[in-house]
Amino acid sequence: MSIMQATRLAGTAIRRILIAIVMMAMTIMAGCSDENPLGPYQPEIGNNPDNFQFQVTAAKNVTTTIDYTWQNSSTAASINQASSIRDGAASITLFDANGTQVYTKDLNANGTYSSAAGAAGTWTVRVVLTNLYGTLNFRVQKL
Repeated sequence: MSIMQATRLAGTAIRRILIAIVMMAMTIMAGCSDENPLGPYQPEIGNNPDNFQFQVTAAKNVTTTIDYTWQNSSTAASINQASSIRDGAASITLFDANGTQVYTKDLNANGTYSSAAGAAGTWTVRVVLTNLYGTLNFRVQKL
């Protein structure tokens, strides 16, 4: 093999490596493009067994649906809602360990509520926000 051929092969190998690096960087950046839509609004989410807390401050035009898994050792939950919604809509829905809906309510309804009885274990807390402007605050605790 001549020096010229070796140089050409080395150049081709370097181009392939650079293309691979660029492709990996693009893949990583694409994965990062899905920003947390709540990030700018000081989200505070506490997800502990038997106690789930959610707070978002001064949200502006947020539309998203977020599911959280939550461990509930009981068959029911107490939900305390204290939100201030200026515009748009926000709701919370709870599903028990079997996937059965045991609670749903508009987060504009402030107060303390109880879920229906369900199966203990891994529950889902679903938060749905549609063009939301306002502050959300709720807590879900085992009953």
